Amino acid sequence: MSNIVAIVGRPNVGKSTLFNRLTESRDAIVKEVSGVTRDRIYGKGEWNGFQFSVIDTGGYATTKEDIFESEIRKQVQIAIEEATVIVFMVDVMTGIVEMDQIVAQLLRKSKKPVIIAANKVDNTERLGLSSEFYAFGLGNVFDLSATNGSGTGEILDEIIKFFNKEDDSILEQENLPRLAIVGRPNVGKSSMVNALTGQERNIVTDISGTTRDAIHTRYKSFGFDFLLIDTAGIRKKAKVTEDIEYYSVLRSVRTIENSDVCLFMIDASEGIQKQDLSIYYMIEKNAKGVVVLVNKWDLIEKDQNTMIKFEAELREQLAPFNDVPIIFTSAIEKQRIHRSLETALRVYENRTKKIPTHELNEVMLDIIAQTPPPAVKGKYIRIKFVTQLPTHAPSFAFFCNLPQYLNDSYKRFLENRLRERFDFEGVPLRIFFRKK
Repeated sequence: MSNIVAIVGRPNVGKSTLFNRLTESRDAIVKEVSGVTRDRIYGKGEWNGFQFSVIDTGGYATTKEDIFESEIRKQVQIAIEEATVIVFMVDVMTGIVEMDQIVAQLLRKSKKPVIIAANKVDNTERLGLSSEFYAFGLGNVFDLSATNGSGTGEILDEIIKFFNKEDDSILEQENLPRLAIVGRPNVGKSSMVNALTGQERNIVTDISGTTRDAIHTRYKSFGFDFLLIDTAGIRKKAKVTEDIEYYSVLRSVRTIENSDVCLFMIDASEGIQKQDLSIYYMIEKNAKGVVVLVNKWDLIEKDQNTMIKFEAELREQLAPFNDVPIIFTSAIEKQRIHRSLETALRVYENRTKKIPTHELNEVMLDIIAQTPPPAVKGKYIRIKFVTQLPTHAPSFAFFCNLPQYLNDSYKRFLENRLRERFDFEGVPLRIFFRKK
């Protein structure tokens, strides 16, 4: 899935409300991404069988108009670069204002499809007020009330018309593991790519037909055979004066979605930052495999306990999903780069692992019998059957008599037992309780 919907516009027109509206059908996987400067920056949505990402470009509150205009330009320019479809939100109560004109001017220069959402049409008296927005010359205008949801369906019907339905067809034919190197700027991603691909130029062949900002190259050497998603393109637009945190997270979305396993790189000299956690949570939300690479380890003054202490602190920061391999690397010195690949391919095997139903029930039902779910309101919960769902990432359904009474702590207990018995290191697990 590589379709991205960006919501742009000036502040206070209802972008965040629409963001919530578009992503609420995926409550199980949509949550606030902590550690970023905006309320909500990234979410997942689904409409008529199409899954897509939603980007809220956020707004800035400042009294200086020149600074304000500059920030709006940066946000919209970034959204234009990354989005498949752009939703331009305006307010029917205020009509066209100068800041709308600035955004519209930027959108007219782009070749991206634009949908104008005239928000706050909350009653019949406001119908027709949106007609003035046709003056932008950007196409159709849709009446919307992001608060109560009216008009959302029509906008979604229009959005999916522009989706690229064949983004992943080339990759599916290859049927090879897809590894991506992700992380914030200046942690060493480009150095790692160069270390991997710079040794034997003849073993790297470009595969055409992939997305414009994630170049897939075939890596076949030293016993490895996989597709490497080269994220070095993140650095190509160095002339853009962007909000670094916003920009790097946004550029990571499609890269992560196109991968099976992410080599998540952090800077050893700086430790894990809030921006790192934003990207890490995105990997987990998409249920991708992950290997943590602590890069630039050669720059750290070390004693015999440095690595142990660093890893313990890192796992604490990555909680609750900290069952991940952590490898200390140096891309410049080429330390442990092949071990990183070996580990990533092992995580790929974990992610594609299928546990036979009989074996799953034999192991898990015995564990559940020894530690049953706690009774709720005098009612006993009995889990009678468990099966692995036919999904790309490991998901398990536990069938029981009262699924509504099973809490998150027992879900974590079951997840931990699954990890102990079947080795799902580096892979997020999804657990569902169903009525038997």
